[in-house]
Amino acid sequence: MGYAASEPGATAVASALAIKILIAGGFGVGKTTMVGTISEIRPLHTEELLSERGVGVDDTSGVEAKTTTTVALDFGRITIRQGLWLYLFGTPGQDRFWFMWDELALGALGAVVLADTRRLEDCFPAVDYFEQRGVPFVVGVNCFEGARRHDPGKVRRALSLSEHIPIVLCDVRERESVKRVLTTLLTYAVEGQGPPGPP
Repeated sequence: MGYAASEPGATAVASALAIKILIAGGFGVGKTTMVGTISEIRPLHTEELLSERGVGVDDTSGVEAKTTTTVALDFGRITIRQGLWLYLFGTPGQDRFWFMWDELALGALGAVVLADTRRLEDCFPAVDYFEQRGVPFVVGVNCFEGARRHDPGKVRRALSLSEHIPIVLCDVRERESVKRVLTTLLTYAVEGQGPPGPP
């Protein structure tokens, strides 16, 4: 059923839709890079220099060259078509900032959990968080230079993931690779999540 504009010369405006996606994972896994790679706008970053206060608190093993950390969120935007946008929210990775996750997750269609196979245990909390809240998620294995490549099946077993949760090998520095991860998430979140897990 069509609707006419109420004022002469006015045009009907289609309703706009913004889809919220979270980018989560451990410290130094590439969340900020992923948002920056794909965002069509200059991304918002809340990064601060690592300081002596984080010594003994933040585990930098495996990412010793990292000098900054996200303390609130990263934000980017992608236009799918006129009136349809993806809003990307990167979460902070350290335990001490997890209190922000509930606010960031509010209204999210789904999430990408980034994993680094050199520090795979760092993504366990993000996997647990989204499983417990019933938020659809995919795992993006960020293939760092020099890191051993692992078969997605082995990653699935190591993370104890259900068979229906997609795992995508990616390089968050490459736009097409990030697009593939996000497309996989959107398809998975919209078309179904497979059989429900235990309560």
